[in-house]
Amino acid sequence: MTDAPDKNMKPLRSAAMIASIADPGMRTTKAPFGEALVKAAAENERIVGLSADLAKYTDMHVFAKAYPDRFFQMGMAEQALMMAAAGMAQTGLVPFASTYSVFATRRAYDFICLDMAEPELNVNIVCALPGMTTGYGPSHQATEDVAILRGMPNLTIIDPCDAVDLEQAVPQLAASPGPTYTRLLRGAVPRILDDYDYTFELGKAKVVRPGDDVVFVSSGLMTMRALLAAEELAKSGIEAEVVHCATIKPFDADTVLSRIDTDRPVYTLENHTVVGGLFESVAGAMARRGIGRKIEPIGLPDEFLDAGALPTLHDRYGLSTDSVVDTVRGALRRTA
Repeated sequence: MTDAPDKNMKPLRSAAMIASIADPGMRTTKAPFGEALVKAAAENERIVGLSADLAKYTDMHVFAKAYPDRFFQMGMAEQALMMAAAGMAQTGLVPFASTYSVFATRRAYDFICLDMAEPELNVNIVCALPGMTTGYGPSHQATEDVAILRGMPNLTIIDPCDAVDLEQAVPQLAASPGPTYTRLLRGAVPRILDDYDYTFELGKAKVVRPGDDVVFVSSGLMTMRALLAAEELAKSGIEAEVVHCATIKPFDADTVLSRIDTDRPVYTLENHTVVGGLFESVAGAMARRGIGRKIEPIGLPDEFLDAGALPTLHDRYGLSTDSVVDTVRGALRRTA
């Protein structure tokens, strides 16, 4: 027997479950991936777009409207989407295939592996809802997508921070000779890297913000949170360095390890389970170089996560700016 519903409880609106990842007051750009793809397609007639019935929800609809003759709607069949994209690449086209991360990684792995990665075809898989960018629970939260794909040979994995990253990444992805997987930020996407001396470079990590007290090694939207947390920590005299890993694979060990082989506390920040993602990429690189020191992961736990309002979930699982600030301050107090 279940309790009667609380008549005073407000129903959870779906908008709260797909809320923007932008913090209040942040500048945003609408559909930066779609707009960047349109711009790239104007300069490269070989670029085509495909979707598995989710063009509107992956910002591919912007491309479809601009180039209807170069857009292909494959229906709810992710395996067919990947096979078609691979076939187009085999003929010399440059496909960008979009769907949700859970569908591409969990349903179509074998097709990505054998039809794209093994022959090293230039297919660019661009997937929305990576990690916890939706509140719709485990069926839509691709918290393990990087872990699934990191072991695949020849595949480049991109985890952009914001609209700036996406805008600069698209033409480089189109020019890359092998397959790529990009964790898409969709809709109203924040732009924070404009405030720093930053340019996206495929395969490279970048020191976005210097700092003498703490090092943040971050990827994806957690670089945005790392930068915001660094600004907040600076108000109390704690200077945090932020190293942004927009490319997860291949991993730029030289840049990252040169910044963490110091006496400063090191944190990895990722919108992904701490199993198989950025944290373990950093830890593995350290072990291979013989660097024996502690790093603390800030990321999602190794479990199926709750559904709910996205801002609430980010607080609950430690991805919010306030959570990052609290984690660092608490650790520094314990070691003072």
